[in-house]
Amino acid sequence: MWRTLGSGFLWAAALWLSSTPTPTLAQGKKSAAKAQDEEAYYKILRYEPPQGEVLEAGAIEIMPDGKIAVGTRRGEIWLIDQAFTDDPKQAKFTRYAHGLHEILGLCYKDGWLYVTQRPDVSRIKDTNNDGKADLFEVVSDGWEINGDYHEYAFGSRFDKQGNLWVVLCLTGSFNSSSKYRGWAVRITPEGKMLPTTSGIRSPGGIGLNAEGDVFYTDNQGPWNGTCGLKHLTVGGFVGHPDSFRWYAEKDAQYLGPAPAVPKSGSRIMTEAKKIPQLTPTAILFPYAKMGQSASGIECDLTGGKFGPFQKQLFVGDQTHSTVMRVFLEKVNGRYQGACFPFKQGFGSGVVPVRFAPDGSLIVGGTNRGWGSRGTKPFSIERLVWTGQTPFEIHEMRARPDGFELTFTQPVDVASAQAKESYKISTYTYIYQSAYGSPEVDHTTPTIRNITVAADAKSVYLTIDGLQEGHVHELHLPGVHSQQGVPLLHPQAYYTLNYIPAK
Repeated sequence: MWRTLGSGFLWAAALWLSSTPTPTLAQGKKSAAKAQDEEAYYKILRYEPPQGEVLEAGAIEIMPDGKIAVGTRRGEIWLIDQAFTDDPKQAKFTRYAHGLHEILGLCYKDGWLYVTQRPDVSRIKDTNNDGKADLFEVVSDGWEINGDYHEYAFGSRFDKQGNLWVVLCLTGSFNSSSKYRGWAVRITPEGKMLPTTSGIRSPGGIGLNAEGDVFYTDNQGPWNGTCGLKHLTVGGFVGHPDSFRWYAEKDAQYLGPAPAVPKSGSRIMTEAKKIPQLTPTAILFPYAKMGQSASGIECDLTGGKFGPFQKQLFVGDQTHSTVMRVFLEKVNGRYQGACFPFKQGFGSGVVPVRFAPDGSLIVGGTNRGWGSRGTKPFSIERLVWTGQTPFEIHEMRARPDGFELTFTQPVDVASAQAKESYKISTYTYIYQSAYGSPEVDHTTPTIRNITVAADAKSVYLTIDGLQEGHVHELHLPGVHSQQGVPLLHPQAYYTLNYIPAK
């Protein structure tokens, strides 16, 4: 994801440039027009940090007094007061703590601000009420670092059992040469570290869904054909086998022996049928189409304050400076679902995202060491719903013989029943030790029948040729609302790991 300047950066940048189409002038104009359309429904308000300060946001938390806490890659924590007015220029910044090490997780509990940084999880507080943290305690430091710039540690909120989850990037984003690199670990309320899930490569964020299950984003690279959203489970394996060496450690032995090593050059669903611990990627973000560096995760639990997408996930992308939207469902006991474009135009590369009590989404950005479409070196912004509901695909659910789509507004029946209003294709990615993958195994299913519900809020597509283990890319250029409005984002990408039996 991020890289410092040097040979590693140049190699990665060359790879990125070789695999990414150069935007044309027409594409740039189209992107700007889409951002303007999105702004009618979700408006970006931009905070202005103090002159001369560098606030490369890596983590965000909302404090009990309503201030926004921002943890930075430079090891500082800033508090933003008066942050929830119509004029972001009224916001006031004060530095709460410094001297920490690349903060990529913040969570408040029982008077303490828990901080996930490279070497540990610590907790801090202000004991004399002067607005500055003065008590620092290490909660857990059971993993190792060797100084490599990729050794990120992203921390979650507390789960239902009171645990914090931390995902640990591989050394160099390729190898588990330091203890528990490439693992997700849990930190118990007593501070004990529990190795939990192997197979992490290069995480960009971690969060919980509405049911309290834990997910993280991983980025394209070895054993990751494209970026993805992955479900973390106790004893699970999520793709990269270099972390297997740590199953022999005493505190990991409760998980049993290491899984079988997957076959490079295979497909992930083929290997998942052979390796019980292998959890297929819940959401594959098609590379360059949906983003290139998936990052922070946040669930909409605002009760409608952010619009019609309650209990769905919002996921950042650092390279594209966007926030994506994700609908999840369970099929055969595993998560899978669809991703949709949502909002572009953020000032820098999006990393942390956090909902505030008023229903707005606080979005932090940084682009140091890795470029982003957003041209600013860092940003802190607030995304606010205007109260106008966009015409969007709301959900996309898998069915035994197709997909059921719901919409945020009733559809025009004639346009929704026309087969020419839809275009569907499928593909997957090579599951391999080499870096990334092109789209492979393309197919073109056939839409046999279209049924519009009586309330015109849902459409059932009966499809021949569903492909297990493939992304199903669906475009709806001809579907309009009853008011004649086209879809704001007329595309969806469903990761069909399993076809439902009924």
